Amino acid sequence: KVTDMKYRNRIRSRISNLKDPKNPNLRKNVLCGVVTPQSIATMTAEEMASDELRELRNTMTQEAIREHQMAKTGGTQTDLLQCEKCKKKNCSYNQVQTRSADEPMTTFVLCNECGNRWKFC
Repeated sequence: KVTDMKYRNRIRSRISNLKDPKNPNLRKNVLCGVVTPQSIATMTAEEMASDELRELRNTMTQEAIREHQMAKTGGTQTDLLQCEKCKKKNCSYNQVQTRSADEPMTTFVLCNECGNRWKFC
């Protein structure tokens, strides 16, 4: 029964993508024979997506990567904290209020030498 539901969802996905007015290229490629029935049966959602949706996904992915890199490289440099892993004092830290206001802030630390991460309150 689980397989039946999975199969139905895949069929619905194909029908939805073929009927999507924002995705005329997929429909045209199937009708012209560029995309064969065998290949559409195995295509992923990303492969069937319209050019607009692909661009949106790509933009969102790049933005997420950029935010992750900023979080990794951001922070305040300090030599007051020592890494337990490499014993160096080249660290960056950020302080965030992760719990209620009457609790102390959580300090997130990144060792700039070895990449070790830890936190403390």
